[in-house]
Amino acid sequence: MFVKVNREEIIEGLQKSAGIIPAKTGAAFLRSIWLEAAEGSLKIMSTDSSLEFCGEYPARVEAPGRVGVQGRAFCDLVRKLPAGEMTLKADAEGKNVLVEQGSRKYKLPANEPDWFQAFAPFPEGETVFWSGDFLHEIIEKIGFCISDEDSMEAIACLLLKPEQDAAGKRVEVCGLNGHQFAMFTFVNDDIHALLPREGALIQRKYLAELKKWLGSEEIELSLGEKRLFLRTGDKRETFSLPLSFYQYPNYQGFLSKLKDPESSRLTLQRGELMEALERISIFNTDSNRCTYFLFSPGEVVLYSQGQDVGTAQEPLQATFQGDLQRIAFPTRNLIEILSHYTSEQVTFILTGAEAPCGIAGDKDQNYSVIIMPMMIQEETYYAEENA
Repeated sequence: MFVKVNREEIIEGLQKSAGIIPAKTGAAFLRSIWLEAAEGSLKIMSTDSSLEFCGEYPARVEAPGRVGVQGRAFCDLVRKLPAGEMTLKADAEGKNVLVEQGSRKYKLPANEPDWFQAFAPFPEGETVFWSGDFLHEIIEKIGFCISDEDSMEAIACLLLKPEQDAAGKRVEVCGLNGHQFAMFTFVNDDIHALLPREGALIQRKYLAELKKWLGSEEIELSLGEKRLFLRTGDKRETFSLPLSFYQYPNYQGFLSKLKDPESSRLTLQRGELMEALERISIFNTDSNRCTYFLFSPGEVVLYSQGQDVGTAQEPLQATFQGDLQRIAFPTRNLIEILSHYTSEQVTFILTGAEAPCGIAGDKDQNYSVIIMPMMIQEETYYAEENA
């Protein structure tokens, strides 16, 4: 292999490629970045045995071929080189890769060519073009609600599921971790048709690298039997990941509880609530991580106490309807949930002191989060005589 390429053409793809390989652990071939020169282009490829990245960039190919290098070291070297053309060449024995830029010369050990395993090809059948920005936004809104324990199987995954009812076709994107549930819905007939009836599951551990790969440009999606494939609109970069095939829990049961007309409702300003919760969190401790909400028709009082940090109490203007007197939520969880809304006002649909609570916003019509309240211990109740 002997190729000349502009550093600016490959650096972004090289960093994406290096991002998915193990830093220190794993077999040597998994820590490799593979360089393949052919027909006026240089391919950069890497895998961690699950994720696969392949980018193809313009280059002057003097001699075709494929060679593997230690991925992190090669990426760090190219990242620290100045702009300009560079030469990549395998030596005659195939034992080293020579990197040259002007008078700068570097030598990196090459990996055995037999270590390379062909990547899954992008299925060229039924594909769909979609906004990379929109997919990134969906992952942001749902990802924090997904369990980070791989042993939790289905609820360690993001679900994309096609649904259809009297209101029409829609795609539901869901995340669940046992005490929180998030769902974002959108209408896209092409995505709806692409997804299998039971939906597609993507493990949470893959979402971070997927977000890094996604840009603002349009992307092309395809589903294989076992993998999800994504490709840039110009077909230069392909990113693929394995799908999971667990049985996702039926979430319609707790969604239906939010439609109960007997539920209590609390409406207040989202910004004011978040600021108050930030202050209240100062008074949380490891043994008391929650904020207590005490309801009255014109306001809600937020309250917290810690054994060594004292007490905090803040009244907020609010609209409240219902019979519920008090409820407790984990403070940090609630702050994070509210940060994913854009609405100025949010409404809490409270089905009980220890039952699912839904959060809705007038400008977030397609987005909802359910959070489970914390059990209130009698000795931590707020009472007027303690004010």
